[in-house]
Amino acid sequence: MTTIKDIADLAGVSRGTVDRVLNSRGAVSPQTAEKVLEIARALGYRPNKAGTALAAQKKKYKIGVLLFSEHNPFFDEVMEGVRAKAEELQDYGITTITRRVEFDANAQLLALEELQTEGIHGLMLAPYNHMRIKEKIDELVEKQIPVVTVNTDIDGSRRMAYVGSDYRKGGCTAAGLFALMTAGDVKLGIITGSSNVLCHTERIEGLKDTLRRFYPRIHVTEILENHDDEFKSYTLTGRLLRRHPDIDALFFAAAGVHGGCRAVEESECRPKIITFDEVPTTLKMLKKGIISATISQQPCRQGSRSLDLLFEYLTSGTVPEKEHYFVEHSIMIRETM
Repeated sequence: MTTIKDIADLAGVSRGTVDRVLNSRGAVSPQTAEKVLEIARALGYRPNKAGTALAAQKKKYKIGVLLFSEHNPFFDEVMEGVRAKAEELQDYGITTITRRVEFDANAQLLALEELQTEGIHGLMLAPYNHMRIKEKIDELVEKQIPVVTVNTDIDGSRRMAYVGSDYRKGGCTAAGLFALMTAGDVKLGIITGSSNVLCHTERIEGLKDTLRRFYPRIHVTEILENHDDEFKSYTLTGRLLRRHPDIDALFFAAAGVHGGCRAVEESECRPKIITFDEVPTTLKMLKKGIISATISQQPCRQGSRSLDLLFEYLTSGTVPEKEHYFVEHSIMIRETM
């Protein structure tokens, strides 16, 4: 069994330094902390959990949870997973402080500042993909506040781990489904949430790359952003269908599915539609045959696993075994409901 002494010897630091890094207490330089964590992960370090609950109760850890919009049904399901896990962790003295903000860098930065003022010891974050958010994550990590990103990641940050979908694979899956559902030359419209949310852009890149490589008969006609707003999605989708009445397929890369499908219902177009997630309004449109297929990504699991990784690290110094925790995709059609 790997011990703190083993890690200290390899890192060339004291056991006290290793203990401070693994338990997020005391000042340690970012370079040293990263070295210690890398060695601990490589050695598969697993601390003795005896007394973990008692120690956590004395520490009274606070974990911040920052997700997107109150009006986003997918993140409502992520929150269900957070609440279920948070209830389990109450016996360990863990408190969760939650915030929901729109797709806006300034709004997210303000919420992060508020959480930091509340004295959080760890952060679960669905990040807006912006340099200022990355810099804020790095600042928190330097202050020994570990960060786990959930549902969407951010390039180049020092976050500890990511829990969510492999979004490029999700886009590739959608491309394959469109190829199976259509024939001949196809005009495809894309309705996405925001170009500043990495998971949205990765889905689209996965789709486009697969179409280029294997299905060049399917052409992307236009890409529009609805910022996960149902009313905006309704308006944009209606406008798209009027500009391209011969459109064959629609790809909803984010939320706003119900609004977009309402616009399709009111038009004379009947494109093949692929979406993500199993929120009630999406399933309703799937059952009606407006949506051809939807791809699920286990939102409750994303919420609970992210919180669990932070809990394990804060209370016992357990470093995540890997950097990416991908949930499984599943495909739902009307006949599988």
